[in-house]
Amino acid sequence: MIESTVFLTADDQPISLGQALRYLESSGKLEPVIWEILGQYIIEQELQTIQEFDIAADLIDQVIMDFRLENQLIDYQTFQEWLANEGIDYATFRKQITSNLKLETLKNQVTEPNLQEYFIERKIFLDKVVLSRLVVENQALAEELKSQILEDGGKFEQLVQEYSIEDDRIFNGMMGAVSRGTMPDALRAAINLANSGELIGPMEIDELWYLVRVEKILEASLEDQLKQELKDELFEQWLEEKIQNINVKLQVDF
Repeated sequence: MIESTVFLTADDQPISLGQALRYLESSGKLEPVIWEILGQYIIEQELQTIQEFDIAADLIDQVIMDFRLENQLIDYQTFQEWLANEGIDYATFRKQITSNLKLETLKNQVTEPNLQEYFIERKIFLDKVVLSRLVVENQALAEELKSQILEDGGKFEQLVQEYSIEDDRIFNGMMGAVSRGTMPDALRAAINLANSGELIGPMEIDELWYLVRVEKILEASLEDQLKQELKDELFEQWLEEKIQNINVKLQVDF
């Protein structure tokens, strides 16, 4: 029955559900599709069993209005044209908004109890430091350059362009924002004690000698975009654990 069930047509030629599953299997994409289906199944089950996920109509209206304002769709005709371009009608659009609100409510319920702890665990990777570096091949030269900077008034940027062996010398050694968690232990320990503008080193990293200037320290805080990202990560972990703990049997021969 499954084998003969038409799933879709391509140039008026039918492709059965069984064929579609074989195509996914041969391309190595069947398992991710199954996981996505199971994830949506679990979310649907959770939403159906908890009454608090009934979303107030006025909240839905407000979210829709905010969306239209943000996307410059206030004019009725413009909004209708946008819906047509998306291939949906207003009822479907409203249903999508409602589903998104319910999903966000579920995410909050699942993640809020563990969010602060998860943030603390991840903070070393979330904190960033903007650095510039001067990299040379031997310690003596690194010491001399540091002396020129601190004692003789030598300009860090000029010395970087003249002596550094790294490609970023053309940008005055600017490395950009670097996660604390990805730094070598010795460098991270030194930066933890440093202030903005301070010169660190010389220190040996991967058989090269570094002078590092701390440009700016960017401490992560649990708010706005970062908070949403961590909630999404925690929710995906919760969903994956749920999937792993259910008994799944594929009922199709293909």
